Amino acid sequence: MFADIVPSLKAAMPELRGKLEANAPTAPLSWFRTGGPAQVLFTPADAEDLAHFLQRLDRAIPVLVVGLGSNLLIRDGGWEGVIIRLGKGFAEVSVEPSLRVRAGAGAPDVKVARAAAEAGIAGLSFLRGIPGAIGGALRMNGGAYGGETKDVLVEAKGVTRTGETVRFTNAQMGFTYRHSGVPDDVIFTEALFEGRSGNPEEILAEMNAITEARSSTQPVNTRTGGSTFKNPPGRKAWELVDAAGCRGLRIGDAQVSEMHCNFLINHGSASAADIEGLGEEVRRRVREMTGVELEWEIKRVGLAKA
Repeated sequence: MFADIVPSLKAAMPELRGKLEANAPTAPLSWFRTGGPAQVLFTPADAEDLAHFLQRLDRAIPVLVVGLGSNLLIRDGGWEGVIIRLGKGFAEVSVEPSLRVRAGAGAPDVKVARAAAEAGIAGLSFLRGIPGAIGGALRMNGGAYGGETKDVLVEAKGVTRTGETVRFTNAQMGFTYRHSGVPDDVIFTEALFEGRSGNPEEILAEMNAITEARSSTQPVNTRTGGSTFKNPPGRKAWELVDAAGCRGLRIGDAQVSEMHCNFLINHGSASAADIEGLGEEVRRRVREMTGVELEWEIKRVGLAKA
């Protein structure tokens, strides 16, 4: 348990509309369903509420932003500082003229893909294959099935650590493979995408094909974090993991998926340490077998349990 700083935060921010919770459990925030407490969990009402909070928050207090938590592992000691969860106030999706779709950073990627499809906007179907929210796609240049965020983004909007609203064009995002060059202290709040004209039935059929492909090749209905490691240049991470004999490897209730060995699974009672330890063991075996140093794609944060 961390020191309760919620009363002092409320006193310093009497006009705050969002929800503040002290020592909140974080397991529900992550698809792995494990992890220690958050000293403070803040769910802002909207972007203005978020800016108001950040303007008045002590700069020394660490901040972590969470959307759907699909590629997040919070360590067992929890997060000392504030976790900001982008909830319903950031989940709006709307179709605009010129084949554009505007989406809040908390909107699920699949919701954006579906809105585009129903409006006859092609080019965003790949979002159906990314198990996360738009904020994560912006931060990591999320991609799947032949498409990436950089291919369709017009601009992104966010809030800095000091509460200032900022905008970034596609070129200013500094996109590379599974990465954007935007400073880490920027919290994305909204994105504007642009596709191309298409037939709704054909686009929906493409999305259904992606759904079937995911279901047949990935452990989608389990406690997992999506792709564990980034693909090294010219290689596929899962092939390296498989070649190192790690398919099905298990530490406690943490296991390398037998269906797709670039996925780690929590079978129920795995700790964050079990999951991270398993990932590190996989990295060690791959390094010894192939000389390749796998890089984590899952974001691991927080304190190790004492």
